[in-house]
Amino acid sequence: MCTDIKYTLDSDILEYINECLTKEHPESYLIAVLHRIQEKYGFLSEIHMDEVAHLLGVPTANVYGVSTFYHFFRLKPRGKFAISICLGTACFVKGADSILAEFKKELGIDLGDTTIDGLFSIESSRCIGVCALAPVVTINDEVFSRVKPTQVGDILNLMKGKRSAEKIAENS
Repeated sequence: MCTDIKYTLDSDILEYINECLTKEHPESYLIAVLHRIQEKYGFLSEIHMDEVAHLLGVPTANVYGVSTFYHFFRLKPRGKFAISICLGTACFVKGADSILAEFKKELGIDLGDTTIDGLFSIESSRCIGVCALAPVVTINDEVFSRVKPTQVGDILNLMKGKRSAEKIAENS
């Protein structure tokens, strides 16, 4: 690793990359490195992807290609409450598109975006395996079943209430 360059990646990630560099075909560890970065920071920033390219000695285009090809990598920060609307067949047939439209309207953001306050982000998923409960929305690890568009405002208020409770607990 070049020591004259100041990297923004944490030392544990830099150590892992250095470890990868000692192995045969260090570039083959690209996905593992990106996973560690996302686990640490919640998403892959442009700066971090550029640093990975430099450190692993691979073209920046390769890092961006891998980052955008695999759906599990995020290039934007997620909100505190990551809303995922299932758009699998059962959920879609039962109105998931209307639920998605209502979340977008209520929050003023599009699929893949995060609210300015960093509180909410919206994503879609394909079948989470609870088709009998369709349509389904997950927020972080919480599942909301048989959701109707008219319930979206209440769900958002519930999440905001949780955030307020957390703030109160922090200040106690």
